[in-house]
Amino acid sequence: MSVGSGSLPLQATDLGAIGTFLEEAGLDAALAASAESAIKFVIAFVAIWIIGRLIVLPLVRRAFDKRDLDKHAQNPLLMLTKFGIAFVAIAIAFGFANYGNFLVSMAGIAAAGALAIGLAMQNVISNFVAGVFIYTDKPFRIGDWIEWDDHSGVVEDISLRVTRVRTFDNELLTVPNSALTNNVLKNPVDADKLRLKFVFGIGYGDDIEQATDIIVDEAERHPGIMDDPAPSVRLTELGDSDVGLQSRFWIANPSRADFVRTRGEYVTAVKERFDEEGIDIPYPVRTLEGGLELADRQRLGQTTD
Repeated sequence: MSVGSGSLPLQATDLGAIGTFLEEAGLDAALAASAESAIKFVIAFVAIWIIGRLIVLPLVRRAFDKRDLDKHAQNPLLMLTKFGIAFVAIAIAFGFANYGNFLVSMAGIAAAGALAIGLAMQNVISNFVAGVFIYTDKPFRIGDWIEWDDHSGVVEDISLRVTRVRTFDNELLTVPNSALTNNVLKNPVDADKLRLKFVFGIGYGDDIEQATDIIVDEAERHPGIMDDPAPSVRLTELGDSDVGLQSRFWIANPSRADFVRTRGEYVTAVKERFDEEGIDIPYPVRTLEGGLELADRQRLGQTTD
């Protein structure tokens, strides 16, 4: 089919206002169509990106503030939000620029790449998902004292892959997040108070009631021990050499430092009172019974000869 001198090329019939303007400015129709698509892509991407930064990000920050999420913990989540905005902007820009076929090809390549990366990075992804759960469930915060397995320490940093914990020996542990979400984790300072227990051993001949009064009295005197709930004492053990009296008391606004200091001062005060009142804290005693026979090997040898 011939094209008359007054008719437009085939590509020109699909041109929009931008393409038509570029063609009238002297560009070839095919080049004008390509330039129009590129300009549409840039315009759509910039528009979506600006909307996301000005509207979506502030809304996400406000949601994090309402959940009382730590400022330090918000940074990786905000970065993920920015990546999400960029991905949406690119997808919309591809559609707006009529790059449909190219977008489908890119999606197929991205899916294959994601599958390969996922198989090669299972542990990393597992830790990443665990980090998301830590941010949402908030089993601990930065500054909390936590215990898991045979480790304990104070949380210094939380990221989407690892959590850094400073032990009480001043060692820094870099812990994969999955190790903290797949096992039992203890957070002694999550509440506003913490109950402590300590067993005092007294002799079988000592007065249990007198020892109990001393243990409670020293707890009531200590400024770091709460009056409500009140301290209490229970006889819990009848050992081989002592009677175990378990003291239970509470401290407010707990931390590892407060826990160690308060317990140490309290136990010292009770020991001093026991010494003043003549109450013994016995140590284990072992009695060996039986006989020991020695043979004079020299005389035995002579008799044999």
